[in-house]
Amino acid sequence: MIKEITIDRITNLVEKLCIEANCQLPGDICDALKTSQPVEKSTLGKDILHTLLENATIAREENSPICQDTGLTVVFVTIGQDVHIAGGSIEDAINEGVRRGYEKGYLRKSVVRDPIDRINTQDNTPAVIHYEIVPGKDLHIVVAPKGFGSENMSRLCMLKPSQGLEGVKDFVIQTISAAGSNPCPPIIVGVGIGGTMEKSALLSKKALLRPIHEKNTNPALAELEDELLGSINKLGIGPAGFGGTTTALSVNILTYATHIAGLPVSVNIGCHATRHAEGYL
Repeated sequence: MIKEITIDRITNLVEKLCIEANCQLPGDICDALKTSQPVEKSTLGKDILHTLLENATIAREENSPICQDTGLTVVFVTIGQDVHIAGGSIEDAINEGVRRGYEKGYLRKSVVRDPIDRINTQDNTPAVIHYEIVPGKDLHIVVAPKGFGSENMSRLCMLKPSQGLEGVKDFVIQTISAAGSNPCPPIIVGVGIGGTMEKSALLSKKALLRPIHEKNTNPALAELEDELLGSINKLGIGPAGFGGTTTALSVNILTYATHIAGLPVSVNIGCHATRHAEGYL
């Protein structure tokens, strides 16, 4: 049986998620900030972590943006193959939800219509939308506003297979070291390994959505994540870049099959406010 979902329901959900994502820091990130505070070795670092938590609390209570950069709206849509979208275009429905959410939530409009002429669209559309079709009758939407302080520090590299795991580690550490304070640490580090150039980039962005407390289901990758997190936190960048032992809260890795001649690696950095909210229809 086909499940019908009307576009107005999609628009209403996206509108709600835009506001929620920008004003409510996910619980796993709040918990990680709290856990980091007592073990942070820098006194200033401890104070900054406290301030970040205080800011997140005020944002949640007052339904105000966590950060002035309310981001370019990235939307992940997972559609069951037994779902029928009725009443119009799903893409138009999502963009209308973004338009309404950013207006209703008094969120900063940061999107320009063209990378060359730089004219602001005044409503934060169009969103960047990724679609995935899966079995079933559910429509799952994740709204992940991406600020560009962290996005600008993200990198992709087409390594040679001969560079192997050590090459991957070196590239991740070099990327974070070069980023310094720019992505507003403590950060979450999404790493995509494999596929093609664009697949590795998408993997690295999707990796940012995994809850911090959830271990990688692949034991070898879980070990690599822990090793990279330890190395990153030894860089000394610290909270807000003022020095300390809490540069990153988590390293999340996703991999995919790739070509015998390639080793694509992408690092997508999320700031301390790696925001996202999700809903089902």
